[in-house]
Amino acid sequence: MEKIEIMRNMLANNPENGLAWYLLGVEYVETGNESEALYAFSQALNYCGQEFKTQIFEQLARLTDKKDILSKDRPSDENNDISAGVEEINENQGAGKEFIYKEEYEDVSADTSEDSGDWDEEPEDNYDIREDKIIRLSVVEGGKSKGDCFVSEKRNPVTFDNVGGYDELKDIIRMKIIKPFSSQGLFSRYKKKSGGGILMFGPPGCGKTYIAKATAGECQAGFLAVHITDILDPYLGVSSQNVKDIFAKARTMRPCVLFFDEIDTIGFNRSKLASEHMRPIIDQLLTEIEGIDSDTQNMLIIGATNMPWDVDPAFKRPGRFDKVIFVPPPDKKARLAILELKMADRPQEKKIDYISIVEKTELYSGADLENVVETATENVLTEILKTGVERPVGTKDLLKAVDSTRPSTIEWLKTIQNFVKYSNQTGLYDEVEKYLSKRSRYL
Repeated sequence: MEKIEIMRNMLANNPENGLAWYLLGVEYVETGNESEALYAFSQALNYCGQEFKTQIFEQLARLTDKKDILSKDRPSDENNDISAGVEEINENQGAGKEFIYKEEYEDVSADTSEDSGDWDEEPEDNYDIREDKIIRLSVVEGGKSKGDCFVSEKRNPVTFDNVGGYDELKDIIRMKIIKPFSSQGLFSRYKKKSGGGILMFGPPGCGKTYIAKATAGECQAGFLAVHITDILDPYLGVSSQNVKDIFAKARTMRPCVLFFDEIDTIGFNRSKLASEHMRPIIDQLLTEIEGIDSDTQNMLIIGATNMPWDVDPAFKRPGRFDKVIFVPPPDKKARLAILELKMADRPQEKKIDYISIVEKTELYSGADLENVVETATENVLTEILKTGVERPVGTKDLLKAVDSTRPSTIEWLKTIQNFVKYSNQTGLYDEVEKYLSKRSRYL
């Protein structure tokens, strides 16, 4: 009963708390109070986000199945009340789910009435049917709900051991992100909170998403990836509600890492907006990351973008994405690891000179290196088809593929070079400036 009282107190303060209504319904089910449980679940359906509706419908199905709607041990009028209540809730909510009553229900009632001619005037009190004729309720699943994108393992198997190179970047992430999670006692004594937001930016194809996932693995936290399609909706106000539901779901799974890929699409600079449709979404996202009622303790919010200059300045202030990390093209150690990984399980020479290939692939992204391996393999297959003689991929093939390709990061580096020169008053691009100064001969 203590849990029920707690839920009631929560609802007294906030009657529109869908999660509290749902938990209250679960408690009523455990105590055997079906009528109150039905009412609580109906209120939960009115106020909860889309991700909880599947769980609520499952609870309703268990409730009706447990009571055996046509059971001989319960008067039929009471069972019909429960059935009608569930059916009414379902009709009001819809959402692609409905309880199916089979047509045999009427046949069962008719057969039973014909076979029992000496019943009293109130036959429902002696209602008796065969067990194999009981028609139970079932839930028909509808379309994919927004909550389906949040299925993830609590302990992420990917760690920094799976990320080749990037030692300097790993050290920065460990100090700014991982240590506050893993050593909360020490950091709490110094009033250093665990959680918050970081923004990773860099050229396309350099592994920002994979590094974010490895960060979650190092923190022993859940990893929730959010895409633009999980947020945008054609109906007014629904997109902002989706943002709110995403953060509500993440807060129930703490500690967790909430990853927004291409954050510039939903966090676009409001001064550059050509339409006002995106403004409420941006405002809601800003509020959820840090607002009056928001709480990101033990929640790490990571945003990744190729165009940090298009991200709204409000995201980059302390308290939101206050840690901005530059993810450069892979260094030598990382390029070596990527090449060995991409060449694994392919027919190849016993001793491939990866060092010489690494030296010639400065500024190449991980995607560029994969393209080099694919190009070399394609050239070898073309030769085999012409000559009919099979041979493995060798160093010369890889070097020839390198000579026929160019790093895709050059265009991005030249673009950000202008921002470093003219728009670095806040020091946002200091790390980029250091990187470019060491590689100016390649640009």
